[in-house]
This record gives sequence, structure tokens and C-alpha cells, in this order.
Amino acid sequence: MTQRDLLILLEPGFTDPKRPGEVFICPDGAPIEGLLASDPERNTRLDIRRVPFQRPRKAAVEALSEAHQNLPVLVLGDEYPAPSDVKSLGEKRFITDTRRILALLAERHGFPKVHD
Repeated sequence: MTQRDLLILLEPGFTDPKRPGEVFICPDGAPIEGLLASDPERNTRLDIRRVPFQRPRKAAVEALSEAHQNLPVLVLGDEYPAPSDVKSLGEKRFITDTRRILALLAERHGFPKVHD
């Protein structure tokens, strides 16, 4: 069975117990959320999970491990060849750099590219 790419993001509008009364977005996830919003139909080409800020972040733990809960993360499926610059955890391959995630969403799923 082919595994699709999995994108895990923090839920927008999250709260941080250390800063009560404030509501946040993830500065690294915001550009990715913007890209996803620009072409919602393409979102169906990959699995997207948004998780609460508080740890443990179940989707990240299940996809990678308890030690790998920093978000955003793109866990690469096996539908497309993996680029050489990905991190590995056993057989799982993943990217945590926002700009690289944006580039891979364009390369692998046809989203618009970030202009440089």
C-alpha cells in the first residue's frame, strides 16, 4: 500500500499555558497555511493534520517519535522519490524546514512555488 505525504501543523489560534489570555499562530506554519489556503483542491493530494500546541503531539509521535514533535513537519510517503536532503528516522523520511516544505509541496503536489 502506498503511503501519502503527511503534513503536520499546529492548529492556528492556539494558546500557550505560559502566556494566558493570548492566542497565537505558528510563525513557521503560517506560510504553509497560506499556501494550503491558496489552492484547497490540491490539499487532497496529501494527508494534513493540525494538532494542538500542548505536548505530547499525538500525530507527530505516531508519525515519527516522541523526540520529534517540533512542527511543522512533512513526513514523506512513498508515492514519490525522496530527495537527498531529507532527515531519516529508520525508514521514515521527513523535513522540518519551512522553506523546504514549501518547495516540496510545489515539487510533489503541484502547489505554486515560492518566488526567490
